[in-house]
Amino acid sequence: MDAIELLMAEHRTIERVLDALDVFVVKARGQGGTPDDLRQFVTFIREYADLSHHGKEEGILFVEMVKSGFPSEGGPIAVMKSEHEMGRGFVGVMAEHARQAAWSEGDRQVVAEAAAGYSSLLRQHIEKEDELLYPMARDQLTPDAMAGVDQRCLSFQNEQQTKGNVARLEGLAADLHQRFTK
Repeated sequence: MDAIELLMAEHRTIERVLDALDVFVVKARGQGGTPDDLRQFVTFIREYADLSHHGKEEGILFVEMVKSGFPSEGGPIAVMKSEHEMGRGFVGVMAEHARQAAWSEGDRQVVAEAAAGYSSLLRQHIEKEDELLYPMARDQLTPDAMAGVDQRCLSFQNEQQTKGNVARLEGLAADLHQRFTK
């Protein structure tokens, strides 16, 4: 398994959910979209985009890149980690509002702004990783280092599959995309 190909395939899944989230934003600014809908987005983002996908990046790929000489502070890895944290901030606001039974007009605007902010941030972030960071990793990591990244990502992915997380979350992604973009 090629870890970079896996991470890029996960980006495509995340982008499909971002497409659905963008439609949700429009609905939330009106009278559509519900706290339950938002809970489902938050579940996907926290469990798939953050714990699984960013977990592989931060816990495996970025660690190996730093071992191989990439700076951990002030370079592309620091930027990516900072953007992950910014995303978690948007998701925290979304999660807080997802727990509510109903939303006021003010709540709807806060939800819409947080969801739109997250979507915009992640789209730009994904482009940077696909176009810049991942190619840098491929070019500068030794074949042995890259093989280690591949093996650790495969182990991580197998563990998630054994727990049923991958199928459940990919199913949630498909459901959100179907419900909000069709």
